[in-house]
Amino acid sequence: MAGDTLVDSSRLLKALGDETRLRLLHLLSAEELSGTDLIEILNLGQSRVSAHLTLLKEVGLVSDRRLGRRSLYTIRAGAPAELAARVLDRHRSCPEFSADLAGLEAVLERRRQQDRAYFDRIAAAFGEEALPGRTWEGLARAALMLLPSRRCIDLGIGDGLLTLMLAERADTVCAVDRNEEMLAQLGARAKRAGLSNIETLAAEIEDLPIEDGAYDLAVFSQALHHATEPKDALAEAFRILEPGGRVLILDLLAHNHTWVRERLGDVHLGFTEAALKETLEAVGFEDVALLRAARDPHPPHFMTLVAVGSVPVPAENDAARRERASAAV
Repeated sequence: MAGDTLVDSSRLLKALGDETRLRLLHLLSAEELSGTDLIEILNLGQSRVSAHLTLLKEVGLVSDRRLGRRSLYTIRAGAPAELAARVLDRHRSCPEFSADLAGLEAVLERRRQQDRAYFDRIAAAFGEEALPGRTWEGLARAALMLLPSRRCIDLGIGDGLLTLMLAERADTVCAVDRNEEMLAQLGARAKRAGLSNIETLAAEIEDLPIEDGAYDLAVFSQALHHATEPKDALAEAFRILEPGGRVLILDLLAHNHTWVRERLGDVHLGFTEAALKETLEAVGFEDVALLRAARDPHPPHFMTLVAVGSVPVPAENDAARRERASAAV
């Protein structure tokens, strides 16, 4: 019996000695969650999360129950959980825990807003059959109708598709990229599409040869993680936007796939919600909002993070108010 207890204690301590398992326990101490929820919040693969949950169940830290097709996981009451709670208490303020709580809130908010019965009914169809009209291009064009812009700048154009979509709505679009060949290809595609309101600029997004307040919408589409200094790029966007102008960012949620640096030229491995929000506010943006927009269905299942912010509008001074009031009389 003593030997068995020693072995059990050793396995329990080993289970608590892994960063990912501590993050799982931290989340499950806050909310009962499914494996899919945990995969999304931690942005990890299914097999890795399943392996960690299996070990945590074996040492008595986690229990699960079935709800329809899903298994829901929670902290199991008892002495092992009390030990885990003491370990977690020592790390409550760590940045990883804070980022995970932001992801948890995103999951809970989506639950509150969605019609669960509808999604349960059609969940099995996703990925197995085409759903008519459900394309990202169509949804993007619909969303852009809600973002009227006179003067838009696309900072880091990528394949240029979003630039062309912006040009369909905006009066003018400035396409910025360091790669002149990509800009040339964009120009040719714009010409074939009959779009004459796109101008191209070869420049670094951290150092833009553009005057202050020149645009009312700045877009970073999967470009910020290529910037040497993302904060400098966001500061430049803030500078070239007029008061009331907005920034729209699509980028990757923080991940651990280091191969993207060599194969794709990525400088940063995505961003956490907390870090991106802090940087946006640090350079001056207000009304900052973030959400996890989509998870790539194909391995390694990168998560797209969307952020928006606006440039403050200066408060009207007393003299301007009096002048406007006099003119109205």
